[in-house]
Amino acid sequence: MYKLLLCWRYLLTRYLALVCIVSVMLGVATLIVVNSVMAGFSTKLKDRLHGLLSDIDVEAITYRGMDGLDEKMRRIAEDPFLGQEVEAMTPTMEVFAMLHFEINGEKILRPVRLIGIDAKGRARLGGFAEHLLNPENRADPSFELRGEARERWLREQQPMALPQRFPDPVSAPGAPPAPPPPEPSLFLPKGIILGYAIAHLRDKTADASKQDKDFRILNPGDEVVVSTLSGAQTADGLKLDPVSFRCAVVDYVKTEMSEYDANYVYMDLEDLQHLRTMHGRATSIQMKLKNYGGYSHARAVADVLQKKFPSYQASTWEDKQGALLAAIAVEKGILNVLLFMIVGVAGFGILAIFSMIVVEKTRDIGVLKALGASNGGVMKIFLGYGLLLGVVGATVGTGLGVAFTVYINEVEKFLSAVTGADIFPRSVYYFDKIPTDIQPASVLLVNLGAVLIAVLFSVMPALRAALLHPVRALRYE
Repeated sequence: MYKLLLCWRYLLTRYLALVCIVSVMLGVATLIVVNSVMAGFSTKLKDRLHGLLSDIDVEAITYRGMDGLDEKMRRIAEDPFLGQEVEAMTPTMEVFAMLHFEINGEKILRPVRLIGIDAKGRARLGGFAEHLLNPENRADPSFELRGEARERWLREQQPMALPQRFPDPVSAPGAPPAPPPPEPSLFLPKGIILGYAIAHLRDKTADASKQDKDFRILNPGDEVVVSTLSGAQTADGLKLDPVSFRCAVVDYVKTEMSEYDANYVYMDLEDLQHLRTMHGRATSIQMKLKNYGGYSHARAVADVLQKKFPSYQASTWEDKQGALLAAIAVEKGILNVLLFMIVGVAGFGILAIFSMIVVEKTRDIGVLKALGASNGGVMKIFLGYGLLLGVVGATVGTGLGVAFTVYINEVEKFLSAVTGADIFPRSVYYFDKIPTDIQPASVLLVNLGAVLIAVLFSVMPALRAALLHPVRALRYE
């Protein structure tokens, strides 16, 4: 009992102990915040990549892609194993292209990744329809011009969209009445869905606290031109000719991933097949599993697909993004090691302070031992003191770190308003908020590590105090 009373008295009366507690607290809080933010970014990044890439792809390795799409999908659906695993699939064509458009009379040309999809089929896989800006398209994905896009096109292109009516026919005397003139038809272009960052620019001069910092340079209904290469098969082999396609913007896809939002353009698969003279062909078949079940399960399904279609490459989304995911894991591990040095600094503080206490309390230690305190009892006093410092510091640090993580977006807005600068520049990912993910296991490990360091750095002063001879301690008293 005396050990606990002494530890508690030292904790309340020694101001140097507050330094140790603050050091441990800051280290724990920093680790919790950094781990939560990195886990949030990692989780959101994985979710976006998973949705954009689908669970499994069967890809062609040649420029001409794959044919017999219906037959291949039928074989997959009828396979006893694959039929139980695959929930939905759709063909996709992905090529490089150039996008042409005008802004205030200036011609703009930029490279993009052109992806031909069946909008409804791709929506069944997930990771597409939910990222469309137009609510009508989210409910019913389509490349048709409707709503704002249709109205703008008709307003901007009225001479082409509304041809003149034919004059009323005049019947000759005694002849049967002439048939009525044909109704005028509306010319509506093919639709295209642009990545959000292609059609929007970030206003870098906007106030940091302003919510909407993007201004639109391409509106729904605006005309754009897509240029790519056709892949016509001739007697002399594959003939690559430049081809162009006039279309109109119908919507935007906003995944909050700048790499995709600034480069991806979607159009109808049949239109892209016609443009590239690759009718009935695609570059890949994307699939969604009924139960993803982690990488090992998905890889087992991909292996079965690889055996069924040996001429193509079957891969999971994690296979495609393996390098990026591994880099994130390595970066997180290295950052944790570096940040844990903050707690290590607190440990050296505990070592120094405890060494001073042993020197200052030599007489008290001698009295305790003269009264019958054992070496183990004296050692437990200092180890208990270190444990108490670690527990208090870790507990306060956990509360501070969790609170900061929960309100990190409010803190970011406040700091942005005070400094007038973006603390979290959304031009990187176009995230609306800083993503966080507080993982209980990570918080527990950080706390255990902090307490363990506090105890370990108490061992040497505790041993010195325990081995102190009572006669020598009281010699000069």
